[in-house]
Amino acid sequence: MRFMPAAPAAITLAVLTALGGLGVMSDALAAPTTAGVSAVTASGGTLSVKLEKVKLANGFELILVEDHRLPLIAFNMWVHAGPRNEAKGQTGFAHLFEHLMFAGTRHIPRGQADKIIDAAGGTDSNGSTDFDRTNYFFTLPSNQLELGLWLKSDMLGYMIDEVDSVSLANQQDVVRNERRQSVENRPYGLTEEAMFQALYPAGHPYRASVIGSHEDIQSIKLEDVKAFARSYYRPNNATLVLAGDFDPAQARQLVEKYFGTLKAGDAVPPVNVAQPKLTEEKRVTVTDRIELPRLDIAWHTSAVFQPGDAELDIAAHVLGGGKSSRLYKTLVYDKQLAQSVQVQQYSLSLGSVFSIEVTARPGKSMADIEKLVDDAVAELSQNPPSPDELARARASIETATLSHLEKVQGLADQINYYNQQAGDPNFIGKDLARYQAVTAAGIRDAVAAQLKKNARVVVLTTPGEKQLAPEVATPPIPAKAAKNERESLNADVAWRKTQPKAGKAKPLSLPDGKRLTLANGLTVIHVANPGLPLVSASLVVRAGQTANASDRPGLSSFTAGMLQQGTQTRTAQQIADEAAALGASLTTGAARDEARIEVGSLKRNFAQSLALLADVALHPAFSEGEIARQQNQRLAALAQQRDQAPAVASVVANRVIYGEGHPLAQAGLGDEASIKATDAGALRQFWSTYYRPDQAALVVAGDISESEVKALAEQLFGGWQRPGTAAPALNTAGPSPAAARVVLVDKPGAPQTALAVVSTGPKAGTADASDIKVQNAALGGLFTSRINTQLREVKGYTYGIYSVYTMNRDSGMFGIRGSVRTDVTGAALVDLFKEVDGMRAKPMGAAELNRVRNAQLLALPGLFDTNRVVASTYASEWALGQPADSITSLPRKYGAVTAASAYKATRTYVDPASLIVVAVGDKAKVLPQLEALGRKPVEIRDAQGAPVKP
Repeated sequence: MRFMPAAPAAITLAVLTALGGLGVMSDALAAPTTAGVSAVTASGGTLSVKLEKVKLANGFELILVEDHRLPLIAFNMWVHAGPRNEAKGQTGFAHLFEHLMFAGTRHIPRGQADKIIDAAGGTDSNGSTDFDRTNYFFTLPSNQLELGLWLKSDMLGYMIDEVDSVSLANQQDVVRNERRQSVENRPYGLTEEAMFQALYPAGHPYRASVIGSHEDIQSIKLEDVKAFARSYYRPNNATLVLAGDFDPAQARQLVEKYFGTLKAGDAVPPVNVAQPKLTEEKRVTVTDRIELPRLDIAWHTSAVFQPGDAELDIAAHVLGGGKSSRLYKTLVYDKQLAQSVQVQQYSLSLGSVFSIEVTARPGKSMADIEKLVDDAVAELSQNPPSPDELARARASIETATLSHLEKVQGLADQINYYNQQAGDPNFIGKDLARYQAVTAAGIRDAVAAQLKKNARVVVLTTPGEKQLAPEVATPPIPAKAAKNERESLNADVAWRKTQPKAGKAKPLSLPDGKRLTLANGLTVIHVANPGLPLVSASLVVRAGQTANASDRPGLSSFTAGMLQQGTQTRTAQQIADEAAALGASLTTGAARDEARIEVGSLKRNFAQSLALLADVALHPAFSEGEIARQQNQRLAALAQQRDQAPAVASVVANRVIYGEGHPLAQAGLGDEASIKATDAGALRQFWSTYYRPDQAALVVAGDISESEVKALAEQLFGGWQRPGTAAPALNTAGPSPAAARVVLVDKPGAPQTALAVVSTGPKAGTADASDIKVQNAALGGLFTSRINTQLREVKGYTYGIYSVYTMNRDSGMFGIRGSVRTDVTGAALVDLFKEVDGMRAKPMGAAELNRVRNAQLLALPGLFDTNRVVASTYASEWALGQPADSITSLPRKYGAVTAASAYKATRTYVDPASLIVVAVGDKAKVLPQLEALGRKPVEIRDAQGAPVKP
């Protein structure tokens, strides 16, 4: 994984495939009004995907999914090996190997593959490791079919040719930094590891965390890597799914060319490991630097697609599937004992894991929480779920299933999942049929048989010192590889050295939003996307943080959060139940410049879903009881925020940049005093002042016509009265930052330092915005950027570090953010500033400019591939006051960027002398390093950004 850890496919499937009600869905899909033909169809009440599976002579599997909705092709390759195939004492090996796959091949030098993908306009480029498999994927424009196959085949067949002691040591550093970031420096990061170690005995392949331990990662030798490649990274143990806009005959021919010549390995023996059986409850306590305790309970359950697996998927939804679930209603809403509840059936080939996770509110009894969880499980083991509960689960899952297939990359990954775990890439119809066959009594019986108190693990995570394993030294990366370190599995051929040329590109077009205005001033934006029967909507209002008074931080966010907590005709629980029954996702929130209410659903349920959104937006109740609940929830969220080093770095950076009294200087949640002081009067006043139709826009994207959108908008929002007074003025003051300095927030014992290196930046709509984005892509915006390449790929200091411009309506910020190993905090900052200086020293060369400009320009279709993203982006552009063509004009603007214009943007907006360094880490170890930098003054602040007195 090169960016952020992704949810394992098995976890996703547990939620996505528990689908019922296919009779209605088949009607929705039977005659799609699609501009480009989709591979997803329904015939005779059965959902299916049009595909073709081919097996080459060397055993390599190819699955072709022809889908012409967008000019994109998803390349999704699964290697059928994961931690279940690791040898004893080599935890994390499969995941480390995943990283090595990106380190270069015989024909593609280290670091070049990612640059080639950038230059081609690639999106969704990454890899991930789960217990049962490792996958590698990217999406390219449809004229780059041959390029994608060249890249993927060289990764599979010729990666081992370039692995040596240097590349291995570098990736060991990177993976260990990933462990520090995602496990050791993350709240509750050690809890899951403790849970799996209690569930599985020593020697079981699922016992350890996928990422492995420092000791095991560092102990892996070069010969181990070669042996793993010989055994598992062979064409007869891999499957490639191509999904998207291509000609199948051409694809088959090219796959034969690029993959057919790879040499097959020995047959991979099956992994046959018995699922452990617990005969008594195991209890484990983990201490962590957290404020809110957490309860985790886990059981061994039926393996994926085996009897009981579907029943427990549904049980997970009934118990903890959102605000309409039993445990949420009891623990979070009614008794207010918990901050959050999550329940899942993690389906795996060697046996699944059913888990319940409850994060407590401050000061609440964990014993009381555990008893209520036990009562809920016992109740479901004795009495079946109600028809309404089953209906809500099936409706929500139906929408999630289709939404997952909306992206061609999601479609490809799902097909690969079925191919490995079910042995049938088009298993989706059979999968859905098994969920149709699930009965309420069957769910009850599965819970009674498998979720027993004497066959579970209970992990209690409590505040205290984080107990990490003894430090494992990080050896220096060798200066060069020794002789004869490399070997080959496949014979070299000259033609592989030449990068394939692109085919003829299709015209680049982006979703075009059509605007109209209702009589009350409400802007309505319609974006047609008839590929699948899905629709998303976003109601955006100019009521964000900039509307907050200086003594009311967090009020905009509090108001938005209250909208789902009851209307004049619906209670909070009725809203949650109705949304779930519609299969709709309803969310509310506030950002710097705007507040939003968003909803997504199947087309057939969209009118009712939008009506629910309208009621939430236009008729909030602001009842005293719900306000008290939200106050408790927000106070607990503040505690969670303080536990997360990157979040603390952002909070402190905002306060330093914007200065005291500015609404953007405060955290979006506000502070403890403002939360406690918020009452119904303040909320109603804010809502009545800022929630008005002439300061709002309704954006609708999906399989819906302009006339349908207009009719719904008139029906549901036409009666929204426009006040007779002028719209209130928002705070347009720019930031008033302190001079350049270093700010340190102490986080004792932290294995990493979270950095935010920030300065003021341009506001939205600046004429050189495209120049800014292109130069930032080179500096720190891309994985292949100068900063990330130096700090991650060359030095091994970090798992990832990036730069970004946050452009608000009236202000902006530039920031470089990431986490680095504690002991190299100072060295990482020295290298970071060198890269900034280098960017300012001279314009980019032609090759770098073309690559980073194309990474913005040619990637555009892949960045607008779901209704939710399209609606959200148009909503953002409207809130920022951008013109109607701000999205469709992007190709022209990016195409006009030159080396000179990008260089001018760098010199204008990136000034090392004005950058403020915010560091959240172990003061005892980090402060001397920061002082040695020579940047003064060095300040100590707390997690809210307030100065700490000496």
